[in-house]
Amino acid sequence: MKTILVTGATGAQGGSVARAVLRSGRFRVRALTRTPAGPEATALRDAGAEVVRGDMFEPESLLEAMRGCYGVFGVTSYWEHFEHEEDLGANLVDAVADSGIEHLVLSTQEPVHELTNGELIVPEFDLKARTAARAQRLGIPATFVQPAFRYENFTTLFAPQRQPDETWQFGFPQGTAPLAGFAAEDTGGVVLPLFERPDEFIGRTLHLVGDELTPDEYALAMSRVTRRTIRYRHIPRDVFAGYGFRGAEELADMFTYYATRVPSRRIDLLSTLALYPRLQSFEQWALRRLSRLEQALAA
Repeated sequence: MKTILVTGATGAQGGSVARAVLRSGRFRVRALTRTPAGPEATALRDAGAEVVRGDMFEPESLLEAMRGCYGVFGVTSYWEHFEHEEDLGANLVDAVADSGIEHLVLSTQEPVHELTNGELIVPEFDLKARTAARAQRLGIPATFVQPAFRYENFTTLFAPQRQPDETWQFGFPQGTAPLAGFAAEDTGGVVLPLFERPDEFIGRTLHLVGDELTPDEYALAMSRVTRRTIRYRHIPRDVFAGYGFRGAEELADMFTYYATRVPSRRIDLLSTLALYPRLQSFEQWALRRLSRLEQALAA
């Protein structure tokens, strides 16, 4: 049985891939983590994964982890490493090339800076895109997946906030334009068939979409699920960019890109659904994650 190395195996995307591959029984899973004794790693080990310690800052550990593997699922985190994400991506794809991996599935994004001729800068996207471009230059047999805006963001950075009138409100610079979304926990269901049918998918870039709603429709879906009144407020790009937290301007550019440069993702939604028939719409996800939403509303 072939082995797939899953990076970020204790995170949202990597963990989803590891669990889906394990459930399938089609491949062995080698889970890469910096904390092999942690609870998430222990759960993967109990489920049948081989858990190995590795760090993308340490290329030697990547080479060791890839020894004897058929495939690799690769993911890097901008919000954990910021500008160093590109270094980690380079270490990852260089190790894949040196290891003779037969199929890399890489979680990436579009090169926003390039596509907008420098008008918009979204490092979370641009750095991932550079990693994908490096993999292509190295001739790695790869499939690139680009997840849409994560549903989970509505329980973290964009969780609705309680208002004085006992309603809840969230906001960002999307206006009334539709916003494609995707559940990170569905990543594994989509990625598994890519490893199962490499001849069909190597060389392709896939947009992962589970739903496409306007911000007002996201608000209505959350209102129905939580039985609270939740509303969306459009925040102009320059106002949002001026907020004091790190990454505010980059996020403002991300929403501007989504709102003005991204066409409808309905076709991508259908193709994602074809890969994974159990794909969750936003409201289905919200119902399943009601307790998490309620915790976010209570914060």
